[in-house]
Amino acid sequence: MRPVRLCAVSAALAAISLAAVSGCAEKADAGGEGAIKVTATDDSCEVSRKTFPAGHVQLAVENKGSKVTEVYVLYPDGRIVTERENIGAGTKAEVTAEIKAGDYEIACKPGMKGDGIRQKVEATGGGKPAKRDPKLDAAVSAYRDYVLEQAELTLPKAEKFAEAVKAGELEKAKKLYAPSRIGWERTEPVAESFGTLDPKVDLREDGLEDGQDPEKDWTGWHRLEKSLWKNKKITTTDKKLADQLVKDLTTWQEKVGKAEITPTSMANGAKELLDEVATGKVTGEEERYSHTDLVDFKANVEGAHKSYELLEPVAKKNDAALVKELDTQFAALDELLDTYREDDGKDADEYAFTSYDEVGKDERKKLSDGVNALAEPLSKLAAAVVK
Repeated sequence: MRPVRLCAVSAALAAISLAAVSGCAEKADAGGEGAIKVTATDDSCEVSRKTFPAGHVQLAVENKGSKVTEVYVLYPDGRIVTERENIGAGTKAEVTAEIKAGDYEIACKPGMKGDGIRQKVEATGGGKPAKRDPKLDAAVSAYRDYVLEQAELTLPKAEKFAEAVKAGELEKAKKLYAPSRIGWERTEPVAESFGTLDPKVDLREDGLEDGQDPEKDWTGWHRLEKSLWKNKKITTTDKKLADQLVKDLTTWQEKVGKAEITPTSMANGAKELLDEVATGKVTGEEERYSHTDLVDFKANVEGAHKSYELLEPVAKKNDAALVKELDTQFAALDELLDTYREDDGKDADEYAFTSYDEVGKDERKKLSDGVNALAEPLSKLAAAVVK
């Protein structure tokens, strides 16, 4: 799950240069003619238009506040249409999304916490979907199958992990922890679109909102991670949490087949997965107790690549230079990650990587640079597929 963080959290993060992946360094001018301008400050969220035609919509976001922010387009029930996180103070970002006719909210979240400052907006039109290349419909269908497959692969692994926790088998539970997360990490943007499900399953302790109690309100993988690696014991509460994790992942499995998926949500989701790597995996914050960050890292990159792979035929027709750059940067990052493998890599779900606490500062900088080099062209994929 994406952490709650500021762009300049510490000198240590600055040293490994994560800003270029997050919105913290998105300095390019955002928005062309027809874009909806979203101006965020520490206490406001202004939009240039409250009504706009349904179809392919571009948001030109500028953060004039002092805090890092994120911007969401939300359905009335809180589900996510599209988002852009980690937009640093004084920077701009651009988001392209496919939006059907209907009522929505645009939300800015200063400090990346809470429900945000919201503006009601309306996409007008007859409710027809945006015109798209038939190849994109095929890409959406194939991606939906992929997401469902990942959920179906994850649930039995999570059940085995939960069984080990409930049996009090500490070392076995540790071994099963990282493999149980791979399918989730590959497809997390889809899970996040459901609103409350992601915080229940994948929340880190520092992601709790003000007033939430870690003992009562913190559930999911990372709560159990802390018990297994830091506390080094399994409690009665942990056993209940293991059951809750399986229950929540079962809900995820039931929902993913009905998720709202569009070509732009696939492309934006790929970028979000790279942001996940930048703000949690490269820093070592995501798996701070287990140090299995590189397993998550690899899964995030695999998920991003799957979205890109399915969209590539249309993107190549519209922007061949972008596709060439993406092919180069995906290959380079995969090659770099593979240097940290500790097995032969034959089983993509069970591979082992170097414990991240053994990866030094200079090596983390190289990983960060590899993520940066991929994230910049990947941020242009959504616009490329709707040209």
